[in-house]
Amino acid sequence: MPAMQTQSAPLPPAGSLDLSHLYQHCLFRSDAQVDSHDQVARELSDHDLRWRHGAVDTAMYKAGMRRMEMFVLRYGAEVEVRPRPFKDFALVHLSLRGGAEIEADGVRVSIPQGRTALIAPRKSIRMWWERGSEQFILKVPHSLLRECDASSPGELNLPSAALMSTPHEGPWRSLVQSLVHTTALPNGSQAHGVWVDHFERNVALFLRTHSGMGADPSTSVVTRSPHQAISISESSAYARLDAMEAYMRRRLAAPLALVDLAQAAGVSIRTLTMLCQRHRGASPMELLRTMRLDAVRAHLQSDANASVTTCALEYGFGHLGRFSAYYRERFGELPSETGLRRH
Repeated sequence: MPAMQTQSAPLPPAGSLDLSHLYQHCLFRSDAQVDSHDQVARELSDHDLRWRHGAVDTAMYKAGMRRMEMFVLRYGAEVEVRPRPFKDFALVHLSLRGGAEIEADGVRVSIPQGRTALIAPRKSIRMWWERGSEQFILKVPHSLLRECDASSPGELNLPSAALMSTPHEGPWRSLVQSLVHTTALPNGSQAHGVWVDHFERNVALFLRTHSGMGADPSTSVVTRSPHQAISISESSAYARLDAMEAYMRRRLAAPLALVDLAQAAGVSIRTLTMLCQRHRGASPMELLRTMRLDAVRAHLQSDANASVTTCALEYGFGHLGRFSAYYRERFGELPSETGLRRH
């Protein structure tokens, strides 16, 4: 549905939602990368997860209705997430804190704090979450979306990714608030179940009706047709960065220079530096250092007999003082404190 052209009142902040009941249902909290990955994959979708800047501080809260599920999720650190395409559900993201960016089937959408996006990829999806980003996520089964529209029950032509227009955000917030309140009500009676079914269908009908999710002209969104490929230069940039990062992972313990990374990506040093700054927000050597720090931390957390000095040297940190400073900046603690927490 095209975005309405009428003026609308400023949206209330996402934090104005009362999610206190949902926050009472903490599914898990973790500062470990592997555990965070496994837990989120179990609830939402199998995915690859790349940790960027910041300390891991994952928390997931969950409440279910009858067919829908709602979550609040944060990673703490900046992350890149590459889920498998969703087979039988769509997700609705409301950015409670910080922002996120979604690229699905060639459509790229930014979700600023306080805004909402529908995500229903068919072929490919990747997400970037800012450090400290916290998202309200509604998981909606395709079967429910099909049932809610009797005029075309078998068809489900949802956009791969689309930002909700500002005029629709207010009614959507009201629905979200009611959803949360509904999960707090006692559900022992048959009448309650019928009422919840009706309510879920209304929510699905709202999404189905407004699935075009036309964005406001003022919103920073880059859109393409779901069937239109990403431009060659953009696709090539991601492929070259992926090649560089795969090369880094295979040689974390080997001496590496900037020229080695450029050769692995198949570009000049200058071009590689530009690509890394544009798409990763850091220089190539900073990305390598971050990857090595993550490897050291994983080693310290998994091996009770691990030596901090040995781990640092093994992963290319020849200056232990600088290593400790880098480690503390990324994880908020010294490497020796990681070992103490493990014990």
